[in-house]
Amino acid sequence: MEPMRQSPSPCSSRPSSPRTPPYETLGYVGIDAVLDQLKIKAMKMGFEFNIMVVGQSGLGKSTMVNTLFKSKIWKSTALDLERPIPQTLKLQSVTHIIEEKGVKLKLTVTDTPGFGDQINNDKCWDPILGYINQQYEQYLQEEILITRQRHIPDTRVHCCVYFVPPTGHCLRPLDIEFLQRLSQTVNVVPVIARADSLTIEERESFRRRIQHNLRTLCIEVYPQKCFDEDINDRILNSKIRDRIPFAVVGADREHLVNGRCVLGRKTKWGIIEVENLAHCEFPLLRDLLIRSHLQDLKDITHNVHYENYRVCRLNESHQLPRGPGWVNLAPTLGGPPATPRPSKVCQQAQDDSEDDEEC
Repeated sequence: MEPMRQSPSPCSSRPSSPRTPPYETLGYVGIDAVLDQLKIKAMKMGFEFNIMVVGQSGLGKSTMVNTLFKSKIWKSTALDLERPIPQTLKLQSVTHIIEEKGVKLKLTVTDTPGFGDQINNDKCWDPILGYINQQYEQYLQEEILITRQRHIPDTRVHCCVYFVPPTGHCLRPLDIEFLQRLSQTVNVVPVIARADSLTIEERESFRRRIQHNLRTLCIEVYPQKCFDEDINDRILNSKIRDRIPFAVVGADREHLVNGRCVLGRKTKWGIIEVENLAHCEFPLLRDLLIRSHLQDLKDITHNVHYENYRVCRLNESHQLPRGPGWVNLAPTLGGPPATPRPSKVCQQAQDDSEDDEEC
């Protein structure tokens, strides 16, 4: 009797394939050259990555972006370089082409108004969520054309870095309210801003309280458990989840320390090196966003968050295709479409993981 095969999880973004036994060739064919072809094509086209930063004014959002990519992404209009970067007054995006060792990255950074700075913060998340859904809508309108572009411009937000103020207590009600809405629409990576204002003990205690808030309120931040595709992903992502939110410090100026130039912040007590794990966890954030999970962030954005938006919009539309090469979708009324609930298999996987943690 043929052994039973396990069906792939619908949470996986990789297509399933039948188990075909490998066949040994009699000589060299050159199948491995496909990897070189993909690399050459990718190098020609370049890569796109869109990131959004959300948080109160004065938490160092713009400085953190400059530190991440070691570039002056956000520049002051003044000629005086000693003048700090001005606070953001409105939602705005900047796009730069960054090249490193022949690899071109089209980076789009969206800065947000000072979140929660007003006295009345009722529905202060609407402009941010509206912008994210607007990018999904633009991509959808291009995708449903009968005659489509060969390469659809991707302006969708792949990752949102949420800056938690270093209060040392727990998430504020405003943070919770916003994260509950944000995590259903985009990949969220929370960080503890200006972590140098906390001691190591205060930082760890603050992290555990935030993790407890996220678990209690069922807020799924990136990387989500239900999208771990294999045991290697589970091991790697479990280590990341144990350290989130990362305690970070941003700095875009170099200082001389022991004969070498390092990025850091100069204080009365010394220099805080942002790339030193003994000082802060900025290297962990950089590795997650750029070196290990950049493509995964884009895949989940396309296969999960955008797919949820697309399904809702197509279900809302009762119009037949009209006009030369376009589908008439009914305009959204009131706000973004409701986000579908996770599948039963994903929910069961989350329940099983929680049971394992309790054991």
